[in-house]
Amino acid sequence: MMNVHLICVGKLKEKFYRDAVAEYTKRLSGCCKLEILEIPEVKLPQDPSLGEITAALDKEGDAIRAKIPPNSSIVAMCVEGRMYSSEELAHLLTAWSSNGAKHLVFLIGGSYGLHPSIKAEAWVQMSMSPMTFPHHLARVMVLEQLYRAFKINEGAPYHK
Repeated sequence: MMNVHLICVGKLKEKFYRDAVAEYTKRLSGCCKLEILEIPEVKLPQDPSLGEITAALDKEGDAIRAKIPPNSSIVAMCVEGRMYSSEELAHLLTAWSSNGAKHLVFLIGGSYGLHPSIKAEAWVQMSMSPMTFPHHLARVMVLEQLYRAFKINEGAPYHK
């Protein structure tokens, strides 16, 4: 069974996000071994400077790196990444499963995204949309798309 890790910056506070994550975690339990890890978001002032943002992203990046298992393929969720259809994500999962890595790690940054060095280390940079979404909603969206991709690969009717 595939080992999938979702490393997220920030803690889910809203019950509706936690409920949605719990639902997709339950659904994914039959498809993969899923681990969700939360990294604390660095607190910034109301109107942070570029230097403060960069320092926060650097600190969050170090915390993310410390949680990535050895022999991982990393997918960085970022707005400048490539957009994939659900079918393309399903193919990506199939390709990953044959590349020999033991862990597939999806990274979701906080309010200011991911440090550029983390994105540069990624096997894939993926964007869900050019639109802006709350990073907590992105967690739900990634989990739903993973579930959909597994169902596509199974030939199950969920995708329709």
